[in-house]
Amino acid sequence: MRLTMAQALVHFLTRQYSEHDGVERRFVPGCFGIFGHGNLAGVGQALQQYPELTYYQSRNEQAMVHTAAAFAKHQRRTQILACTTSVGPGATNMITGAAGATINCVPVLLLPADTFARRNVAPVLQQLEIPSSMDLTVNDCFRPVSRYFDRIQRPDQLPSALMEAMRVLLSPADTGAVTLCLPQDVQTESYDYPDQLFEKRVWAIPRARADRRSLEQAARLIRKARRPLLVAGGGVLYSAAEGALAELAERTGIPVGETQAGKGSLTYDHACALGAIGATGTRATNLVAREADLVIGVGTRWSDFTTASKSAFQHPEVGFINLNVAEVDAFKHAALAVVGDARESLSELGALLGDYRVEESYRARVRQLAAEWDRTVSQLYEASAPEGLAQSAVVGAVNRLSRPQDVLVCAAGSLPGDLHKLWRTREARGYHMEYGYSCMGYEIAGGLGVKLADPEREVYVMVGDGSYLMMAQELVTSVQEGLKLIVVLLDNGGFASIGGLSESVGSQGFGTFYRARNPASGQLDGESLPVDLEANARSLGALTLSVRNLKELEQALQQARASTRTTVIFVPTHRDTRVGGFESWWDVPVAEVSSMESVQQARAEYEVKRKKQRDYLSGPALETEVALESAG
Repeated sequence: MRLTMAQALVHFLTRQYSEHDGVERRFVPGCFGIFGHGNLAGVGQALQQYPELTYYQSRNEQAMVHTAAAFAKHQRRTQILACTTSVGPGATNMITGAAGATINCVPVLLLPADTFARRNVAPVLQQLEIPSSMDLTVNDCFRPVSRYFDRIQRPDQLPSALMEAMRVLLSPADTGAVTLCLPQDVQTESYDYPDQLFEKRVWAIPRARADRRSLEQAARLIRKARRPLLVAGGGVLYSAAEGALAELAERTGIPVGETQAGKGSLTYDHACALGAIGATGTRATNLVAREADLVIGVGTRWSDFTTASKSAFQHPEVGFINLNVAEVDAFKHAALAVVGDARESLSELGALLGDYRVEESYRARVRQLAAEWDRTVSQLYEASAPEGLAQSAVVGAVNRLSRPQDVLVCAAGSLPGDLHKLWRTREARGYHMEYGYSCMGYEIAGGLGVKLADPEREVYVMVGDGSYLMMAQELVTSVQEGLKLIVVLLDNGGFASIGGLSESVGSQGFGTFYRARNPASGQLDGESLPVDLEANARSLGALTLSVRNLKELEQALQQARASTRTTVIFVPTHRDTRVGGFESWWDVPVAEVSSMESVQQARAEYEVKRKKQRDYLSGPALETEVALESAG
């Protein structure tokens, strides 16, 4: 079949399907794009020719990658979206989104245009000339943030590149952003492609089984543990392993803490659920973590927030078992590595544990701590502020008035910490947080991706003023596509999260307030800025509601639910009414020397807390098991 390279690419994508647990889906149902001279006559023309691949218009290249990532994440990586841009700034605008997708192991297909392969017209518009090499372009910046990177220099290179791209996009262990750079002249060149390239192809997503010996060793270690703790990461949800996790926890009584990506693995009121762990964790979970003699990580990559910068687990002989489909994560903390699919491995591990249960005294302590924390959450839901609303009260109102099946979307600032601790998740995939990369601007674009994946659910986007101002324009896309979002926009007059962090390191919130420059001081500490975020949202096509107190907020949430149109609720919140940390810490180095007394004090406190950090190497129990196995 004689087609241009771009036509062949688009036609191929319309014929790809995934199959997971017996369910077959179109793998790439759509493509976001912004057209320029680099892709208009190539991929743009092909999308027009093959409307089966639905074209979605976006307003920002980074935002459309966030939307695609959120879509794939909510679909448990069984479907993806593609993104196409022109060469130059359009292409490089996608790099931040690519990094976020790769860090979070979420598949997205990026199709940036590239400079002319034939070079005779170079330098073209939007080409960065690199004197040291002719085969480098700005698109090479995608290499470190992509799981797979290729540049299609000739039309006949496309088939092999597509097969490699699909391999990575469908991999449970090694997925992320896949970038195929498409020189703008090559996109329009024709080639006689084999008909087989366009036959329907169904790609089975496997469930890798763990090594039986590793599972048996893990079961022996768990049976010997007196205070085990299971930490559920995003891999539990990607694998749809919530049921297997709940069954194992109920059978054994092992308590479960959740990472940001794993929140919702158990419902908040499950008998074994302790809630959030780590730097943004609950008092209950962090106390249990401190005393745990065995930690079982399932589908977590053990970020510094999860481990509280390597200070969370203080038992002198603590050992680790890591159950993960990705080998790189399974071996962290010198753990016993169980490499396999979370759902299948949890089920097999549960069978091997037989009638094992933790001691009743341990279960009673877990129940007591969980009940105390639940009361703390209720109190924080009712917190007041000197002016505006307390952020925790806003979280409480949204939680109370949303349904269990609705989805909460957030990404950056102080909201993720409060939501991790306080949000009562009642159904799997009801909590959607981008916190692997903590990318400001993800929220509205991410909410759009979730709504596109699951139009029947209400999607609540919670976003602070700082993150909103970075990327609000996808409100227009939600209006254009009729994809209703409920956006709760919290205005605290600046970067409140980093402001609080600044105060904690003795820097007094420097550079984090939205204020004009003061002629007297020369600093940004003058009058508050006359910014009207409500008017901004209204100008982008959203219905807007402004509230001043909790009662008005509840009324606005009810009105937004009844509306058929994207609604932005503008909520002024008090900057300094914060939810504190609970039995945890995050390593942010403080200046070692300073003339400022506040910094000196913060450094002294920092030195004390750093002493709790440790390298998590296997405790004696784990070493003994390994030795016994080797001797056997």
